[in-house]
Amino acid sequence: MNFAVAPGASAETSHIISEIWHFYENEFKTILIFAAAVLSLMLIKKNERNVMRRRNFTGFIIAAIIVHITGPALTGTKELYFFSMPLPWSSFSIQAFNTTTAFHESFTGHWGVAGLGAVLIFVVLYNIVVFAGTLLFGRRLQCSQLCLFNGFASEVFSAAFPLNGKKPRKAGRVLKTVFSVLRAVLLSAAIFFTLTSILSAAGFINEVNNPLMYKIETYKYLSVELLMAMFFWVVFTGRGYCYYCPAGTVLAFISKTAGQRIRTDLSDCIGCGKCDKACPMSISIKEQALKGKPVISMNCVGCGHCVDVCPNETLGYSTWFIDLINSIRRKRKLAD
Repeated sequence: MNFAVAPGASAETSHIISEIWHFYENEFKTILIFAAAVLSLMLIKKNERNVMRRRNFTGFIIAAIIVHITGPALTGTKELYFFSMPLPWSSFSIQAFNTTTAFHESFTGHWGVAGLGAVLIFVVLYNIVVFAGTLLFGRRLQCSQLCLFNGFASEVFSAAFPLNGKKPRKAGRVLKTVFSVLRAVLLSAAIFFTLTSILSAAGFINEVNNPLMYKIETYKYLSVELLMAMFFWVVFTGRGYCYYCPAGTVLAFISKTAGQRIRTDLSDCIGCGKCDKACPMSISIKEQALKGKPVISMNCVGCGHCVDVCPNETLGYSTWFIDLINSIRRKRKLAD
């Protein structure tokens, strides 16, 4: 209604629709995240530690308050959530600063030049936090604590997924191949749109074909990302989109540099298989745990479900930076 009905309605009706839309996207969504987080913790089995999940929920609640409540209040931009995903997830944030695009005209009309400037600062700071944070803490920071698109939905509703009542099976060779191809295609498309938008905003590319390109990207977002993500939520798993999310793929490469892994040597694995059942990304954890070898996977979003359900506390999420912090803490305890 906000994008199809409001533009052609009277000023008063358009204002009412816009206010309802903004309330839904900001205040209502924040309330939903908080309520779902509390209910999820109540539904999770009491014999699980839930340390990792509690941290996830805390991260999402804080992110929602910043992106949906505090941020819009400080910047005067009620659609700040459009810019709360790191590049190259989409080029929407870049389009807003390209003075020749309809996207820019639309946002400037709503926010003004000052508001757009505040959003630019937010975009830069958000990307710095995400990429620097990933180098320190791995993919977990964005995918399991900050992502208000697919991350929060899959995490806070994890106790209810999948909605059809059937637990997802391990991905077979064919399905893995499909996801790998889809990941490569979506990443390539995202990088193309991002680089083209940057060059266009800088004046290095002619604007003639850009309207068509932006339409293609919008349709890609509505179909391949938004609708398909919802399909996975209902049928298979809340983390279905995370297999091929372009931003997640880039962060997965960075997380390798960060040394992200699931440690399996904190105690002896008893082979119960609870970790494999808990993993929303269908990663084979038990096989590595029985050998005492770390689990290193491009698909790992660092949610920590496997860590929480392990009855023997064999598993632990780690990076080189986390290892360093833990080492310093141990030395301080010994010194005390």
